[in-house]
Amino acid sequence: MIAAGILRDGEPIELIDGLLVRKDRGPEGNPMVISTEHSLVVTRLGQLDRSVEPFGHHVRVQQPVTLSATSEPEPDASVVRGAATDYSARHPGPEDVAVAIEVAESSLHYDRTTKLRLYAATGVPTYWIVNLPDRQMEAFRVPIPQEERYAHSAVFKRGESVRLELGAQAIEVAVSSILPPDA
Repeated sequence: MIAAGILRDGEPIELIDGLLVRKDRGPEGNPMVISTEHSLVVTRLGQLDRSVEPFGHHVRVQQPVTLSATSEPEPDASVVRGAATDYSARHPGPEDVAVAIEVAESSLHYDRTTKLRLYAATGVPTYWIVNLPDRQMEAFRVPIPQEERYAHSAVFKRGESVRLELGAQAIEVAVSSILPPDA
C-alpha cells in the first residue's frame, strides 16, 4: 500500500486481523501524538539492546512483526533473535520474537485484549505491557495458541525485576529502569 501510494510511510497504522488500524499512542487516544512518558519508556526499552546483544538478540523499536498473513502489528519494542541485518529481507515472525512489548496509556484495554490474543495465538513466548496509568509492568508467558491466551501472568512494580528469557539464557530487568519516574 505504501508502494502504491495508498498510505504514506510512517503513518500510525498497523495490520490487525486483516484490518488497517490506527495506532493509539497518546494519553487521549490521538494517534498523531506520542506523550513524553510513552517516548521515554520506548527509549528505555531500546536501551535493553546492550543487555540482550551478548545473548544473540537485539531490540527493535516500533517496527513490524509479521504474525500471520493478516496481522503485522508494530509493537513499541520487541526483543528478537539474531542481528538486525538478519531481517533485511523480511520482518521477524513469532518464532523470532523473545518478547513483544506494548507501552499502554489510552490503549491499555486494547493491549490487554486484542494485542494479547494476537501474540498468544501465534506463539510469541512472552508479552509485556508497560502500563503507564497504573505504573506497573504486566508480563504474560507460556502461550496457549489454540486458546489465544497465556498460561501465566504477573504484575511487577517499581523495586521488582521481570525475567526476560533469551533462549537458554535469561536476564533480570529492573522495572524501575523501564517505567517513567513518578510525578
